Amino acid sequence: MDQEVGARLRTVRTRLGITQRALARRAGVPSSTVSLIEGGRTNPSIGSLKRLLDAAGLSLAEFFSFELKTEAQVFFRADELAEISSGDVSYRQVGAGNGLSTLQILYETYQPGSDSGRVMLTHEGEEGGVIIQGRLEVTVGEQTRVLKAGEAYLFKSTIPHRFRNVGDGVCIVVSACTPPTF
Repeated sequence: MDQEVGARLRTVRTRLGITQRALARRAGVPSSTVSLIEGGRTNPSIGSLKRLLDAAGLSLAEFFSFELKTEAQVFFRADELAEISSGDVSYRQVGAGNGLSTLQILYETYQPGSDSGRVMLTHEGEEGGVIIQGRLEVTVGEQTRVLKAGEAYLFKSTIPHRFRNVGDGVCIVVSACTPPTF
């Protein structure tokens, strides 16, 4: 049931074209709640689910009655990548909405001077990426390196890490993380 509720919520949110954070803000719940539900890692209370659905303009009946795509989508147009975070750093996810993949693939865009935040990130799993355009400073633990187009990184995500665009132009990265963190 967790996976189906999560997949349904992600489908609703991506159809609205909003981020997890935006839906959570509208509903008055922590953004981590949306992430945990969509990832199938928690089953929401009826009250929490109702608040999220009210924020999305859906009733419980509508939520559970729409046809959930069961056939796996294999190919994705650029406009089908779900924006899961926007602003100076944009994350667009491949395959958002199915809630069934154990691999998360992101198309990341960093505006000049932008970063993943002052606080180093840590989470379970592994992640890697390839710089497609621009220059990205990657810090993993005590190591820091500036990577340019064609260069890549791969590390265990339990090591504190951070990303920052140190170039004058937009930096584009294609990354993968397992298990998904958003």
